[in-house]
Formats: sequence, structure tokens, C-alpha cells
Amino acid sequence: MTDPTAPEWERAILEKVALKALEEQRRARQWKALFRLLWFFLVFLLFAAWIGWIGRPDKETDSSVGVVGVGKHTAVVDVEGVIGPESRASSERVIKALNRAFKNPNTQGIVVRINSPGGSPVHAGYINDEIRRLRAKHPAIPVYAVVEDLCASGGYYIAVAADRIYVDKASLVGSIGAIIGGFGFVGSMEKLGIERRAYTAGTNKDFLDPFAPEKPEHREHAKKMLEEIHQQFINTVKQGRGKRLKDSPEIFSGLVWTGEKSIELGLADALGSTEYVAREVVKAEKVVDFSPDESVFELLSKRLGTSFGEGFARAFWQAASTVQVR
Repeated sequence: MTDPTAPEWERAILEKVALKALEEQRRARQWKALFRLLWFFLVFLLFAAWIGWIGRPDKETDSSVGVVGVGKHTAVVDVEGVIGPESRASSERVIKALNRAFKNPNTQGIVVRINSPGGSPVHAGYINDEIRRLRAKHPAIPVYAVVEDLCASGGYYIAVAADRIYVDKASLVGSIGAIIGGFGFVGSMEKLGIERRAYTAGTNKDFLDPFAPEKPEHREHAKKMLEEIHQQFINTVKQGRGKRLKDSPEIFSGLVWTGEKSIELGLADALGSTEYVAREVVKAEKVVDFSPDESVFELLSKRLGTSFGEGFARAFWQAASTVQVR
């Protein structure tokens, strides 16, 4: 309150100071409300991404409708990273992307762009089967595999389903084989005085237990399984490549070759990038990427490093019982 007996100039100054203080308080409250709103919005986005509301193509919606207006184009579907159930290169994601690409009326050809060291033979097999099924259903739409840095093991398992395989001269291609990896901690446990206690119902339930001595019969059984999976891989490669494969015993030995050498061996057809195939082979230079985007939560997790930690832990504890085609 201002003093009515005070001189006019003093009263005017006091009024200005009081108004300024009120204005500052009002601004502070507005900023505080804005920051609260922004924090609430950020938390909502993270929660929505975590439960799958945003960042992923809707399960019931054909997202390819959004690119119908771009005209005739070459569709691209990425197979990037380790192939597995929860990876970016999972069969679920890749197969959904392939179906959207084939359904789009403006798709003139499809490039499966591969940069993968391999992974699950099951998921690689799912994708291989789906590519061959879609090719038979849509014979007018050719499918080409384009290899970037690496197309090994399960990545190559997928590539052989395409009409032709294009590589860079320095790409790494091949690794047609299967592997079961693990560790043996028996000696370390003895030195540390640790006793292993495992109770099983079933003679071989402790198969590949890293904390128990290796049994010869388990080793032989593992080798037989690997030979079966390896032969399945070989049959798939022969089915896809046919007479283009050179008669060389090294092809199915698990080795990898440069892209240039892979062409000589018949593992690949020619040199070429995604843009080259779109422009010169498909004759539709415009490229449309149908690969599903990663969700906001997945991108944030990668930034924070949680994906690495989770992947390392999973790989460590499942190494003894996971089969990979390599």
C-alpha cells in the first residue's frame, strides 16, 4: 500500500516498483507452469513409446498408403544388425516391411539392403521363406539383395532368396556355417572352491551346462545338430543360387570373401549399390524406404546404453544354448 501523504513522485515510484514485482511474479508462475507442462509431455511421450503407441507402424494399418502418391519407385527394406526376435532385423519387422512394399501399387522392384553378421537361423529362414512366397505371389515385382559392409551367415541366408545379389567390391560375403558358442567354468570353480549343484529330471537336461564337465555324448549330439543346420543352410543356398555357384569345397566351409571374390565364386552376381540397382536395373530411380522406424523408446535406450547392457547380458547367459548360422 502506498502512503497517501507521500509526495506524488515517491508514490509514483512505489507504484512502479510494486507493479514490476507483480509482473515478475506472474512471469515466474507462467514459466513454472510451462516447464511442468513440458515435463508432463516428455513423460507421456516416453510412456507412449514404451507401450508402443508411437514410433512403430500400427499393426492394423497399412502404412504404405502414405507413400502411394510418390509415383513409381524402388522399395527398400533394410536387414541391419544381428538377426533375432527382438532386434531391428527381426523376422516380424522385416516381413511386415516386405509385405507393405509388395502391396504398394507403385512399387516397381524391391531392394533388400543387407548389413548383417547373421544371427538366428530360424528368423533368417522365416524371412527367406517370405521373400520366396511374395516373389511367387507377385511375379512382376523383382527382388534384389544389395550388400553393404557385411552379408554373412544368416544375412546371406536371406540374400539367396532374391533374384540377384549385388555387392561392393570390398563387402564381406559368405560365412555359410553354424556355430554353438559357450564357456566352460569348471576349472575356475574348482580353484575358487565353488560347488555346482544342479538337479535334473532327464538324463541330458544339463546339456551344454557351462558349469559342469563336458560329456562326450553331449559334444557329439551338438555336432550332429550343427551338421543338420549346416546342411539346411547349404540346401537353401543351392536352391537360391543354382548353377551360378562355382564347384568349390571352400564355399560351404564357413569362410567369408570380399564382394569381388564372391562374384567369382557365384555367391553374388555383380557390383552395385542400392541407387545403382534402382536406376539401372529396376529403372525406377526414386527410392522409398519401407523399413519400420525404431520407436522413441528404443532410440533413447540406445543413447543411454541400455541396449548394449541388455544385449551383453542376454548373449552371455544364452551363449551356451544358442545356435547361430555364421
